[in-house]
Amino acid sequence: MAKITVVGAGNVGATCANVLAYNKIASEVVMLDVKEGIAEGKAIDMMQAAQTTTFETKVVGVTNDYSKTKNSDVIIVTSGIPRKPGMTREELIGVNANIVKSVVKNCLDFSPNAIFIIISNPMDTMTYLTIKATGLPKNRVIGMGGALDSSRFQYYLSQALNVNPAQIEGTVIGGHGDTTMIPLKRLATYKGIPVSKLLDADKLNKVVADTMVGGATLTGLLGTSAWYAPGAAGAYVAESIVCDYKRLIPCCVYLDGEYGQKNICIGVPVVLGANGIDKIVELELDSEEKALFEKSADAVRKTNSVLQEINAL
Repeated sequence: MAKITVVGAGNVGATCANVLAYNKIASEVVMLDVKEGIAEGKAIDMMQAAQTTTFETKVVGVTNDYSKTKNSDVIIVTSGIPRKPGMTREELIGVNANIVKSVVKNCLDFSPNAIFIIISNPMDTMTYLTIKATGLPKNRVIGMGGALDSSRFQYYLSQALNVNPAQIEGTVIGGHGDTTMIPLKRLATYKGIPVSKLLDADKLNKVVADTMVGGATLTGLLGTSAWYAPGAAGAYVAESIVCDYKRLIPCCVYLDGEYGQKNICIGVPVVLGANGIDKIVELELDSEEKALFEKSADAVRKTNSVLQEINAL
């Protein structure tokens, strides 16, 4: 089985590690954090649940010792400061860019063949930074955002329909931001039935609006960024890779002509397997969806431009 490293043992990172262990996705999960004792303490706490939850994954916590991450198959980067109420993901870029750049470099020193899953915000820009700063092939750098946004879309659809969310298919593409994500309501289905036939336009538009501010809604309620769904989404993406499941998952990936875009990392459906990104799937978007996608890409590029301003690239 695989070895997976989670960098950052905060709420998202620890939840991600917990899901990886409980679901027996890896033989070893290493949590690394800069704060003394946090990763170690959470790892011990998880391991003390092994008996009652019947998992056999070895969970290890370390403080800033990247040698313990050696030969990781997948590295999940959650490092950085979380959002506070009223803060956008984009406002985090100055601090988090330097953190992510350093983390990825240190990890590559010990795991040169690893596949990276980026969760740190602003996620589209941090994914782009990872590719540009390292020169890694695009199949080995994946932003988690679309998986999370799609799960939130499916949740809000299930609430509106009063059905099981596991029976909803819904895809969100575009940037991982409150104004840049694009829930594809036209393609959403409930057991093969288009949701547009089950919900009127007003209710469906409300689902879309609720999805787009799903993260901000939770930040307002919790006083910090959400962690259960983001952590689980990161583990879900990692599982698809280490188990070679060939799942079709919306993720932030580097585009080189797909969807008419180049030199950008943005959310689109991809097939994930043992090599990371096996294939980028190009959906047939209608004129409205294409316009929204182009607008989203422009916004992501504007955020990316800050990397040049702060000399992160």
